[in-house]
Parts: sequence; C-alpha cells; structure tokens
Amino acid sequence: MSHSPVTPVLDEGADGKLRRTMTLQQVLFLGVGAQIGSGWLFAMLYAAGVAGPAAILSWLIGGALILMVALAWMEVGAALPRSGAIVRYPYLTHGGLTGWIMGFSYWIANVSLPPIEALAVITYLGSAFPGLDLMEVKGGVSVLTWPLGVSAGIGLMALFYAINAFGVKLLSETNRWITWWKIVIPSATFVLLLFVFDSSNYTAHGFFPNGGGSVFEAVATTGIAFALIGFRGVLDFSGEVVNPRRTIPWGTIGCILIPLAVYLALQVAFIGAVNWGSAGISVGDWSGLGGSGWADGPLLHALRASSLAALGAFATVLLIDAVVSPAGAGYIFLGSTARVGFGLSIHGYFPRVFQKTNKHGIPWVSVAVSFVVGCLFFAPAPSWYRLAGFISAAMVLSALMAAVCLPVLRTHSPELPRPFRLRAAGFWCPAGFLGAAAMIYWAGFTTLVNLTVVLFAGLAVYGAHYLPHRGWLDRRTGIAVSAVFLAAWCYVSDKGGWFLSADGTAAAGSWSFTGYFAASCALVIGYCVLLWVLTDAEARPHTGRAAWLVFFLLATLVVSYVGEFGPLKEFAFPVGTLIELVVALIAYYWGVASGFATEGLREAVALEVAKENRKQPVTTAAGG
Repeated sequence: MSHSPVTPVLDEGADGKLRRTMTLQQVLFLGVGAQIGSGWLFAMLYAAGVAGPAAILSWLIGGALILMVALAWMEVGAALPRSGAIVRYPYLTHGGLTGWIMGFSYWIANVSLPPIEALAVITYLGSAFPGLDLMEVKGGVSVLTWPLGVSAGIGLMALFYAINAFGVKLLSETNRWITWWKIVIPSATFVLLLFVFDSSNYTAHGFFPNGGGSVFEAVATTGIAFALIGFRGVLDFSGEVVNPRRTIPWGTIGCILIPLAVYLALQVAFIGAVNWGSAGISVGDWSGLGGSGWADGPLLHALRASSLAALGAFATVLLIDAVVSPAGAGYIFLGSTARVGFGLSIHGYFPRVFQKTNKHGIPWVSVAVSFVVGCLFFAPAPSWYRLAGFISAAMVLSALMAAVCLPVLRTHSPELPRPFRLRAAGFWCPAGFLGAAAMIYWAGFTTLVNLTVVLFAGLAVYGAHYLPHRGWLDRRTGIAVSAVFLAAWCYVSDKGGWFLSADGTAAAGSWSFTGYFAASCALVIGYCVLLWVLTDAEARPHTGRAAWLVFFLLATLVVSYVGEFGPLKEFAFPVGTLIELVVALIAYYWGVASGFATEGLREAVALEVAKENRKQPVTTAAGG
C-alpha cells in the first residue's frame, strides 16, 4: 500500500535560490586551492615511503586515472548544473538506494576533510614548536593533545565556518589570493630543494625498492588520490557558476592538471633531497620514512637539514604556508560539504531545512551542521596518514558514478541539452569506471572493510527515514526493521574483528573471514530484499536497481582480502588487480542496464529544456 508523502519529495528548482556569480577563474582557483592543501605537505614523504623513487610514476598514474574519471562528469555536470552535484546524479538515474549509498559515501568523506586540513596545520605547528603542546605521540603516531590541540582544531573550524557563512563571492575573492600563494610557495620549494638534490637517491638503492605493485598501492593509500580528486569541487559549486557550458569542462581539466604539475615537481625534488641521517633511518630504507623523524613535517625538515642559509631561512616561509595551504583548503572543503548536504536534502535523504539559505545565498544550515559534525572528528584524535586512504576510497567510490550516469542519461533523456558532449563515451565511460575501481582496490583491505562497514550501516537511514519520507513505507515499520538490521550489523562488524583495526589485523577471538563475510552478505542482501517486499511497485525499482552497487562493494571486499594488498596475498601483482577489473566490468554494465528515468530525472530534464527554450530567439515565418 502506498502512503502519501507529507512533504514534497523533490525540489529540483531549489537551485534557483543560489546565486550564479562564480566565473571560470574563480571556480578554477577554488579547485586548485582545495587540492593544494595538506596533500603537498605530507604526500611526498608517504608516497616515497611506499614506492621509493617510483613514486613519481604513482603521481602520473594517479593523474591519468583521475582525469579518466572526470571526463564523464564534464558532460553530466554541464548538462545538469546542480549544487552538490555528485550526490544528486546517482538518484536521478538509479533511484533512491543507489543515490543514498553514493551520497552518504561522499558526504562522510567531505565532512571529514575540513578537520583533517585543520589537523595538518596543527601537526606542522606542533612539529616546529613542540613547546606549544599541540601534539603528542600515541602508538607511534602523532595525534592532537587535549585540550590545547583539540581546541586549536575547533578554532580553525570556526574560522572556516565564518568565511563560508558570508557568501560565495567572499569565498571566491578571498581564495584567489590564497591560491596564488599556494602555487608560488610549493614552486619555490621545488626550486630550492634542487640545491640539495642527490641523484643517487634514484639509482643507488633501486628505483622499485618495494616492487612494482607498490607504485599502484601508493596511488590510493599515500594521499595521491586524496590530493587530486578535488576536481569534484567544481561540480559541488556548479549550481552557482556563470556559463556552465564553458566553466565546468575547463574548470575540471584545469583543477587536475595544474595541481598535478605542482605535486609531480615536488615529488621529484623531495626524493632527491632525502637526507637519511637527518631522518634518522638507514640509507636506502624508503619504507622507514613513514615512521621517521621527518614524518610530521617532511618538507620543513628537508629544508632545515641543509647547510645552506637560504634554505633554512625559507623554512620559515614554508611554515607559514603549512598554515595557509591546509587552512585555505579547509574552508573550501567546508563550503563544498555544505553543498553536498544541500543536494542530499533535495532528494529527501536529509531534512528539508538543509536547503535554507541566508541573505548571502548560502545554505547556512548545511554549513552549520557540517561544522558541528566535522568537529566530532577531533574526538578520536586522528592521524593525517591514517585517514587519507579512507577519505580517498570514499571519494573515488562516489566519483565513479558519472561513468554509469552518462550512458543512462543519453538513453533515457535524449532531449536534455548537452553544452559539452564527450566523444567516444563508449570507451571513456567504462575506462573511467575501471580506473576508479582500481584505485578503490589499491586502497587495501583494511581501508575497504572500514568503508563498507560505514556505508552499509548507513542503509538503516534509507529504511528508517527515506522510504517513510517518500510515503513508501510505514514509519514505525521502517524504524523497527532498520533498528534490528543496524544492531545486527554492528554485532557482525564487531565479531569480524577488522573494523577500526589499528595494525591491519583482525582482533583476537574474532570470526574467520569466511564466516564474517557470509554473515555480512546475508544481512545486507536480506535487509534490502525485505525492504523491497514491504514496499509497492512504485518504490521497488528504487531499492532493486541498486543490486549492482551492492554486488560491486561486496565482491571488491573479497578480492581485496585474497589479493596482493590484503591479508592473504594469494595473488602476486597484477593478478588481483586484473580480477578486480573483471568484477568492475560486470558491475559497470550491470549498473548501466539498471538505470531508469526516475521522476526526479524527468523533472530536472524538463527544467533544463525550459531554460534552453527561453534562450532561443523568437522567429516568425516569412510570407503568408
């Protein structure tokens, strides 16, 4: 039986409340400013620690894969410019459950970004000025102190909130000058490190000290994907840009290539500048860099280790940038997260109040919630290194969706105006999907098990809030069924012993992986089937059409466990990666076949067609 919804289900016209004031230059600076944040301060050392000198190849591979992922977004984003776009398209083409999983993945990743950037600022300051008592070491990892370190982090978050609350124009104008600073300082750092460049670091200890597979592992786990995936910021603000036809494609490409050039140059210089004695590790011990004395401020220590006065003096400038770059990225990420919450609200995943805007045209409730939830990430005192891989995997998962959305849009909405049309989409869409799937797989089993536990726990929100919101399920029934599922899921996740594992091993006394995986599959699939049974014919496609995504997540977890980056390591590189690509190819074509014309898609297309018609000049027929 269908129940009438109490509130409107969709509000695709809500983007009209936002102001289209952002130019290509402003969007480009926002994207570049977001990507040159904490990544440039830490990723150089971590990537070298995993892949050695071959880390330069990791950056090239990561850049190429991210660019492939972004191609489909350029057509979709230009055709349907929406604020918080990445979380909205999956719903339009695949319905409620797919939209929720992808949207929740993206929101979780985004809401954790501002506190991670604040953490990066405090980590560098704590390294340079230990007397401030901002950092302490626990379990071999630097974490925030209580109360000084945590208070400093919350203070930075408050600054990010204030900048966002006063409007996108202030955000854009402020960021322009900060982004120039963030381009100039890393470039100058690259030049200065060349004065202490030791070419033997590339040859004397082996170019692939940890094997060829480490080159690909570094893409996902060391901050490379984390640093380059920021192109999605262009899409998050796409509902507020002038001339989306030009701004979105060119802004997306520029937001990948410009940071990639900066990062690649820095990686080349840093590898040559490694001073083994100063780092306190044996010569050629690339794997030891992550736990060395350089880990809390790699570039700062590299400059200070030099006997050249100019480099030592520039270390002070670098320390200033260690505050400016992450802080600049942090307030951009907070603004981006607010647009994500805005988009989730439009489709009923979050309350409608998230769409409220202030006099500056800013979704202020979404900004405020993002600020509060972001501050909670200081509670477990995270480490930048530990969280970079998780955030990257969650972001890449949500970003792969455009490759599936594009062919569905072309099939079900051929009338949609397309200012930018991707050529050879039949090749680039599956290629982009496979590239994203590979990066998710390379993140490693420990990262993936944490991601799947969080994402599938979020299914309870779909049954308890979204389906009742749509009038497709009695609220009491939805809450009861979802509460039982969530309790069982928490129990199974705890017994599995892998969730939140600090050292990448299962806890003592935990279930075998076979038992854990079987119970997980039974719970997730059983819950989804039950929701499908309890709802009517109108609602069922919204749940059933997500089967391809559930398959992809569960199958990837199995391949990761037995593959080259998992506990069993049954396959030598690249066998596990090739198996994962087969899984991804099945999921891709299944996902394309699962797309359908949702009511939201019909509404969105109608709005875009109407806008295009208003642009057309009125003509009269000549003659009688």
